[in-house]
Amino acid sequence: MYKLGLLYKLAVTLTRQQKRNIILAIDILLIAAAYLLARGVILTDGTAYDGTFPIITDLLALLSAGTIAIILLGLHKIKLNAYQMQGVVESAFVACILFMVGLASALLAGPQGTAAKVFVVTAMTFLIMSVSSRLIMRRVLLYIYDKGNPRLPILIYGAGQTGQQLATALATDDTVEPLAFIDDDRRLQGLLVAGIRVHRPAELNGLIEKHGIGRVVLAMPSVQRNKRNYISRRIARAGCEVHALPSFADLVANSAKDLADTRPVDIDELLGRDGLEEELPGVADTYEGKNILITGAGGSIGSELCRQLLSCKPASLTLLDHSELALFEIDRELRSITEHAQIHAVLGSVTDQPLVEHTMSIHKTDIVLHAAAYKHVPLVQHNAIEGIKNNVLGTKCVADAARAVGVERFILVSTDKAVRPSSVMGASKRFAELLIQDLATRSTSTRFSMVRFGNVLGSSGSVIPLFHEQISRGGPVTLTHSDVTRYFMTIPEAVRLVLLAGSFARGGDVFVLDMGQPVPVKQLARKMIESTGHSVRDKDNPLGDIEIEITGLRPGEKLHEELLIGSDMLTTPHPKIMRAQEKHLSEIEMANALQSLRQAITARNTEQLFQILAQWIETNGQDKIRIVNE
Repeated sequence: MYKLGLLYKLAVTLTRQQKRNIILAIDILLIAAAYLLARGVILTDGTAYDGTFPIITDLLALLSAGTIAIILLGLHKIKLNAYQMQGVVESAFVACILFMVGLASALLAGPQGTAAKVFVVTAMTFLIMSVSSRLIMRRVLLYIYDKGNPRLPILIYGAGQTGQQLATALATDDTVEPLAFIDDDRRLQGLLVAGIRVHRPAELNGLIEKHGIGRVVLAMPSVQRNKRNYISRRIARAGCEVHALPSFADLVANSAKDLADTRPVDIDELLGRDGLEEELPGVADTYEGKNILITGAGGSIGSELCRQLLSCKPASLTLLDHSELALFEIDRELRSITEHAQIHAVLGSVTDQPLVEHTMSIHKTDIVLHAAAYKHVPLVQHNAIEGIKNNVLGTKCVADAARAVGVERFILVSTDKAVRPSSVMGASKRFAELLIQDLATRSTSTRFSMVRFGNVLGSSGSVIPLFHEQISRGGPVTLTHSDVTRYFMTIPEAVRLVLLAGSFARGGDVFVLDMGQPVPVKQLARKMIESTGHSVRDKDNPLGDIEIEITGLRPGEKLHEELLIGSDMLTTPHPKIMRAQEKHLSEIEMANALQSLRQAITARNTEQLFQILAQWIETNGQDKIRIVNE
C-alpha cells in the first residue's frame, strides 16, 4: 500500500508535458521492438537474404517517420482515460505510415533490402502493441488512483442512459467511484453496464453494507416523482445520502432558467405546515403476515399503498386494476423490490362481482384497501353514468365480496369532495361512504371503515403536475377562481393515514387527518412560479414572467372544500387523526337508493340519476344537496 501511495504521488505530480514525453518515448521503443520482432518472425519462417540486413537503415527510417507521424497526429497527447476508438484509428494511421516508409526503404535498397513482408508484420505488430500498451497503462493508472487515493464509493440507482453516462464520466474520477448499479429492469440485472454490474433492488441493503456505500445517486429523471420519493425514503432508511440527477440532455440543452423549472418544490412551504409523515406511527403489526388486496393498485394512491405495505412484511399483495399498463408497471416494480411477499396481479374492474369475489377467495384475503375510483371532477361530471357505476356500484361489489368471503378489515379511500358534494364525483364518493356505513352496522366479521382526506400533491391530475407543466411552457398558470381554497396533503401522508385507519378501525368509522388550514390555490400557484426562479406577471408587475389566468369554476367544482359533515368528533390513539360520527341511511333506504340508481344506470338516464343523488344524499340529515348539471 505504501508503494502504491508513492506511485500515486508520482502520477499526480508529473506535468502534462512530462507525461506526453513518456508516452512518446514508449511509442518510439514500440516501433523498434515491432521491427525487430517482425524480422525475427520472418527469419524463423526461413525467408532470409544472404549478407548483412540493413537493420540500422530501416530503424532510422522507421523511427524518424514514426516519431514525426505521432507528433503531427498528437497521438502522444491523447489522455489515457480518454483513449477510445479515435485513438485506435490514429494508431492504425501511424502503422500505415510505418509500412509505407519501410516499403520505400526496401525498394531503394534494391536486392539487399529487407523483404516487404517484414514491414507488413512491423505495422501490424506496432498497432497491436500501441493499443495494448495504452489500455494496460490506463488500467494500471486507474488501479494506482483507486488504491493510492481511496475514492468515495457510490451506488447508481438506474442503469439507463443517464446512469450509463454518469458511470462513464466517473470511471476516471479520482474522488468518486461507482461500484454497482441497481435497476428494476430484469433484462439488465446481472449484466455489466459501463463495466459495472447491475443488481436487483432487493440487493440494495446488502450492497450498501458490503461496500460501505454512503451515497446513492438516483439516475432516473423520467420516473414518476412518487416512485422516486419512495426509492429515496428506502435508501435513506438504509443510512445513505440520496442525490437525484437530471438527464444529461437537460443539463446540456436547457438554459439556466429552464433548469430552474426542474428544481424540487418545498412541499412543506406549499402545504403551509410541517409534513406529518414522520409523525404518524408505524402500522406494521396490523398488516404483517396478512393477505392484502389493493384495488386501483396502479393509481397514485394505490401504488404508494403497495410500496408502504411491503415494509410491513405482508404474506401477499393482490393488485387489482383495470388499466393494463398501470398494473404491469406496479407489478414489475414490486416484484423487483421484494423477496418475501407474494405478488398477484389481477386485471379487471371492481364492478365485476364474480371476479372480485373469486380473487378474494383464492388468495384468502384478510384486508381490503379500496382505492379504485374515478376522481377527476369535470370528467366524471360529463360521464356521470360511468362515474356512479364505478365509484358506487364498484364499491358495493368489493364490499359485498369482502363480507361474503369473511375479510377481516375493509378500508375505503374517500375524499373531502364527499362532504356536502356539488359534483357527481363528490356525490358518488359520499354514496360509497353511506354504503360502507350501512354494511358496518350489519357486519359481524368484517370491520368496515373509511378515510377521508383532501387533495393529494403529486397525484395524477393534481395541481402540482399541472402547474409545473404550465410553468415549464412559460404560462399562463390557469386558476378557476382567485379565492378557491383546498386542503392538501402528500401521497405518503395520505397512504399512511389509510393504513392507520385500518389499524384503528372498530367498524363504521370515518377517519380524518388534521391537515391544518386550507391553502389558497392562488397562493400555491404563486409560490410554485417563484420557486422556479420566475416572477408573477400581474397589474403590480406587468413585466413579470408568468401570468396567473382566472378561468372560472368548472361544473360541479366548489370554492371551498370541507372535511366534516357534522361537528361530532372522537379522538383516536394519535392526536393528528380524528374520528367523525356521521348519520347514514337505514338498510331499507339504502336498498331503495341502490335500486333507483341501478334503474337510472340501466336506462342511461342522467337526469334521473341526478335526481336520485339529490334525493338520498344529505348534509346533516336535513338539507338536501344540489348536484350541478351543466
